[in-house]
Amino acid sequence: MISRFFLTGSLLICLAIAGMAQDEAKAAARNEVDDGVQAFRQAHYDDAIAHFEQAIANDPDLVVARMYLAATYLQVFQPGLDTPDNVVLATRALEQYSEILRSNPSDVESLKGVAYLKLQLHDFDEAKEAYAKAIALNPADPDLLYAAAVANWSNANDGITAEKAKLDAETEYSLIVSEGCPDVRTRFLPDIDNAIAMLNKAISLRKDYVDAMKYMNMLYRLRAELECGSKKNFKADIKQSNEWVDRAAAARKKQSEAAEKEDQEKAPDKH
Repeated sequence: MISRFFLTGSLLICLAIAGMAQDEAKAAARNEVDDGVQAFRQAHYDDAIAHFEQAIANDPDLVVARMYLAATYLQVFQPGLDTPDNVVLATRALEQYSEILRSNPSDVESLKGVAYLKLQLHDFDEAKEAYAKAIALNPADPDLLYAAAVANWSNANDGITAEKAKLDAETEYSLIVSEGCPDVRTRFLPDIDNAIAMLNKAISLRKDYVDAMKYMNMLYRLRAELECGSKKNFKADIKQSNEWVDRAAAARKKQSEAAEKEDQEKAPDKH
């Protein structure tokens, strides 16, 4: 008869061996990450991907490996290129972000990655949802507010452009005088107003946010298209749009002058 003490001792030995194997796998995973980072820095992205994938195979819970793998896919991904290979890169990056978010739904960087890729794939609803979650976690990030506003603008712009294409666009008022304008307004005005609110907050956090000001210009131009039956309101939105053009130009000039002054101060004194 085998004693329970023998069984207990055997079990402890097996557990110790399993623990050692796990430790070795985790150590190998960390080494793969280090090798992957070196390959990434040298722009050897295929090698980097192979190292990070192996790291995850060795230790599926190693979040840093998944984050680096997603970042490498993003590096190779080409925005605006609608090809099967490019979509595969985006999908693989999304898979890694999803795995991270499964264990940590509050990972802001992964939410940003998901939102950016969904925006690039024209999946605007999911992009807006991911940005909203990220903003809830980090409401004072002007770049995040800007990115979310771009997602809202993109959705509205695509929809309004498609509706205008159905019309005889002989005048700039073609949409606002059309029968379908109220429906288009209901569908897309919330996106525009939300984007304007987010950009206003972003600009309050960063006074010289030129890119945000440029999008304010585009948002008010888009909003003008939804002033159904009111040429007066249309013109008021266009006026607002033009004012943002001027504000962006002034901010850009101020930045340029500040950079020029800084360069002069850094220049060595020749006297």
